[in-house]
Amino acid sequence: MSKKFIVETSARHVHLTQEHLEALFGKGATLTHKKDLSQPGQFACEERVTIVGPKRELAGVSILGPVRPATQVELSATDARSIGVDAPIRESGDIAGSGACKIIGPKGEIEISEGVIVAKRHIHLTPADAEELGVKDKEIVWVKLDTDGRKAIFGDVVVRVSEKFARAMHIDTDESNAVSAPRSLEGEIVKI
Repeated sequence: MSKKFIVETSARHVHLTQEHLEALFGKGATLTHKKDLSQPGQFACEERVTIVGPKRELAGVSILGPVRPATQVELSATDARSIGVDAPIRESGDIAGSGACKIIGPKGEIEISEGVIVAKRHIHLTPADAEELGVKDKEIVWVKLDTDGRKAIFGDVVVRVSEKFARAMHIDTDESNAVSAPRSLEGEIVKI
């Protein structure tokens, strides 16, 4: 079995609570499924929002479903700087003390005092995948990306293990552009 895994680019997106979804899209609003994502049960939605920072705004930002227990905005470092938001590099869900912004929808707007992050690059693995690759949950690893003309090794990659996951690494658009990532990219854990 291959020790490689797909590497996907995770573009800017928002996760919303049901309360915030209704504040932005109206009472009783639900998310409209557009397409499934690689992680089981996760999907891109038809709905879009505008993220507003002190300097400027980002329109047409995707929402990912299903609704979450906390609202979170995931941007690249370039996005965050461009709108003037101080967004720390964090694992998804670790939003305490993170960046603030305004989110505008067609029926309303909300201000979040924390929740804007630059997602830490990570690999989703099942327990069987983790055993096969010789890694454990929360381990920090190096990953080699074999791209044409811009090969790279990324450090500080966190391993996330759950029965609910599918084998895939996620990088943001800054990281993807830095290696000129093709549509189909594979990574491999390397020992340094």
